[in-house]
Amino acid sequence: MNANHHESSGPSRTQRITLRGPAELADALPFMLGFHPTDSVVLVALHGERGRFGGRVRLGIPRSPREWASTADHLAECLVESEDRRGDRPDGIVVFLCQDPEPGETGSRVMERLRPFAQRLRTACGALDIPVYEALCISDGLYFSYCCPDDRCCPPGGTPMGLTGTSVTAATAAYAGVQVRGSLRDMQARLKPHGTAADEAQRAALDEAAASIVPRILEGPPGQGRAEVREATLHTAREILRRFADPAARAEPSGGVAAADARPSGGVASADAADDALIGTEEAAALILGLQDRDTRDRVAEWMEGWEGAAALRLWRVLARRCVTPYQEHAAAPLTLAGWAAWSTGDEPTARVALGLALEADPEYVFARLLHQACNEGLDPESLRSCLRSERDSRDATEQAAPASSRRVRTRTAARPQSARQSLRKPGRQTGGDRGAPAGVRPSGPATGRPRSVAPRHDGQRGSRSGR
Repeated sequence: MNANHHESSGPSRTQRITLRGPAELADALPFMLGFHPTDSVVLVALHGERGRFGGRVRLGIPRSPREWASTADHLAECLVESEDRRGDRPDGIVVFLCQDPEPGETGSRVMERLRPFAQRLRTACGALDIPVYEALCISDGLYFSYCCPDDRCCPPGGTPMGLTGTSVTAATAAYAGVQVRGSLRDMQARLKPHGTAADEAQRAALDEAAASIVPRILEGPPGQGRAEVREATLHTAREILRRFADPAARAEPSGGVAAADARPSGGVASADAADDALIGTEEAAALILGLQDRDTRDRVAEWMEGWEGAAALRLWRVLARRCVTPYQEHAAAPLTLAGWAAWSTGDEPTARVALGLALEADPEYVFARLLHQACNEGLDPESLRSCLRSERDSRDATEQAAPASSRRVRTRTAARPQSARQSLRKPGRQTGGDRGAPAGVRPSGPATGRPRSVAPRHDGQRGSRSGR
């Protein structure tokens, strides 16, 4: 997993409960994050004498032990600095290391293999004058303590986790409306290509779309091709969005991914398969390529509330799953839009997972970086929603005023006396119809810069995109 981006969140605003001992700490972790953090290291800040939970950071466990020291320092600094910005420096930290065993490996072996990493995390926190009160390893349905020396509560062979949903934490979370959305691995799987036979057809459609769309953007008057592609993309996206709002009213599009080929049936997988069947391979390819334009992406980001927000999240998930090799980097746009739609509609765990994957696809994708930071710092998405609403209202008002203004100009021209019209045609001067703006200059602002190619390279990597 990418070791450059972490997920964090502020203090919980749910009902307060008291946790006693490592068992209850291990049981509470999924409810603090909103999912089961497979293959993750999590640091949770504690405040005051009673150890009130504060902010937390999560990162995938680096596969190479050579990265453990720098990762430990980075995580400790990120958590402490985040809490300092809130004016509430931690008094302690709890460390969780969560990783499933490899084939032939046991939970005890995972715990011993990760022990040097746990020790390095304790050292990194201690260097910031903040003690680690507890460090737990969760693996294979067991939890192990790196800190507790009492074999009666924390035996070396590990302690079985309680039955999911039966603890006081689970009951309190259910009462407060807190949901655990499965494991991190399951949440990420909903946003990645499935690796099925349908991938080849999608890859061919992306190749064809790139060969068609890129020349339209690069050739002709500056900005004109880009504007045409933008309008076509927005039109297609709006049409497909309506399918997600009322899928029963639409027949399966030509070239759609059959539900039986997409995912196994049942629950979330069945719902995702049904969504996949609503979009054809050619439609998906055109949208994926079109969303690489920053202005187009910002326009569809306005689908963030009500039925539009819910339908858009499903649409962006489908497009992210269609970014097959070698178009993985193209997934940054739909993944960022999925993260924004989830955050805007109140699903912060899904937002963090989607934005983290967007940064794995393209670590320099600016929109994803800004949203990731804002979500992690506990900011209210309403400020960005308000900005997008204002831009949409302003654009709508301009579009409505333009036809009326055009009618007034034509009326005044028709009523102008003949002598006035003749005075504009003196020798050596251009007529009014010849003094238009230069080709490629848009009345709404400066022409957009020339984009770079989005076609895949022959070595399996694709070119840079035009906007972020």
